[in-house]
Amino acid sequence: MAIEFAHSPLVTFILALAAVILLLVVWDLPAFVGLIISAFFVGIINAVFVPDFSGADAASEVAAAFGDGMAGIGIPILMAAIIGKSMLESGAAQRIVRGFQNALGESNSDIALWGSSTVLAVPVFFDSVFYLMAPLARSMRARVGRDYTLFIVVVGAGAATTHVFVPPTPGPLAVADQIGVNLGMTILVGIATAFPAALLAGIVYGRWLNARLDIPLRDAMSTTTEELEDIANRKTSTLPGVFESLLPILLAVVLVGALTFVNSLQNVYPSLSAVEPYVAFVGNKNVALTIAAMVAAYSYYRHNEMERDEWTEELTEALKSGGNIAAITAAGGAFGALLAASGIGDYITGILSGIGIPLIVSAWLIAAIVRIAQGSATAAMLTTAGIMAPQVGQLDVHAAYLVMAIGAGGNIFSWYNDSGFWLVKEIGGLTIGETLRTWTALTTIISVTGLVATVTFSTILPMA
Repeated sequence: MAIEFAHSPLVTFILALAAVILLLVVWDLPAFVGLIISAFFVGIINAVFVPDFSGADAASEVAAAFGDGMAGIGIPILMAAIIGKSMLESGAAQRIVRGFQNALGESNSDIALWGSSTVLAVPVFFDSVFYLMAPLARSMRARVGRDYTLFIVVVGAGAATTHVFVPPTPGPLAVADQIGVNLGMTILVGIATAFPAALLAGIVYGRWLNARLDIPLRDAMSTTTEELEDIANRKTSTLPGVFESLLPILLAVVLVGALTFVNSLQNVYPSLSAVEPYVAFVGNKNVALTIAAMVAAYSYYRHNEMERDEWTEELTEALKSGGNIAAITAAGGAFGALLAASGIGDYITGILSGIGIPLIVSAWLIAAIVRIAQGSATAAMLTTAGIMAPQVGQLDVHAAYLVMAIGAGGNIFSWYNDSGFWLVKEIGGLTIGETLRTWTALTTIISVTGLVATVTFSTILPMA
């Protein structure tokens, strides 16, 4: 039973932060173990201080949040592990990298990765984009022998920026719906806001950090650095063709984007409603990535001289690696969910909603603090949208700018309580410190740049 006296959720947040730093940084426990223990710890605090949150809830809520996380990312991560393993070791990722370099030149390899991840993230979830682009970043590093820091930053920046600014990505799409703003205008303003944020966080910051931090290529995604370097030295004629190499990525993008396409045209072509259930099935990210994984796995088998049993064993190794990544990612989500259950989101928004600052800046600030406190960018954006929606009538600029401010705030400072932090760390083969300097820093740059761009554009072109 909760104790009946005033307790600030901020205290829970501070204690949770101390616990996760002690377990993961000081004691260096495995990430999954440290995050689950931290989540249980927050659950115990909630059981003492949060009404209607019992001691039994402290355990069951962690398990439920972990299960919800696995339901969302379990199959995609496991299939992405097969895609990554297959594309890396078949030479498909290396073939794509060489295609980029032939088209743009080796000195512009980062621009190729940055542009690809930015565009892919419009129809595809951030995590799916990172799954698909990480093998290319690793192969690019094996090919040129340097600049892995830069490649990780540009992939992360491109995907993360679109994730919070440009519908039909789910976060900004849901916020635009709650705010009641025209979707077409939101997309246009989103693209204008996303470009400078992605450019500064990806290319500018990435190149600056790359000159100061050399992240080595480590074993990850069940592929060793030696294997990658061996593939990087193969003759192009021995690698899969360009179309075959790109096919797993193209399939994932086309299948996931197909439902959005069909839904957008149903008003014009009502007959499309007949195929919607089938498109919804194959366009589900679980199914789409499974199909892409099977295509990638077949290419891997076809281009490597191995027996069927050996091929099966290699895929099983990839699944083992993917299972660890999925467990860590879901544990990070559970930790964030238990922090949210402490009431930290309502506590913060209650304090800030009455502050007399401009609505655009207020929306960014609320979303930013909720994001830092509870971890999920989408949850922070939706929480803030619910608070700001009744105040839209007070805006003297177009409401699409409010959507941008909320998206920018919701993207700030991804850290231990965000499942995305652990996904980038594990798939990228990074240390915690490297993840903070790359991923956490770039999400913060995107957030601040997005706010500046929003305020600037809304001043020049208010469109009220």
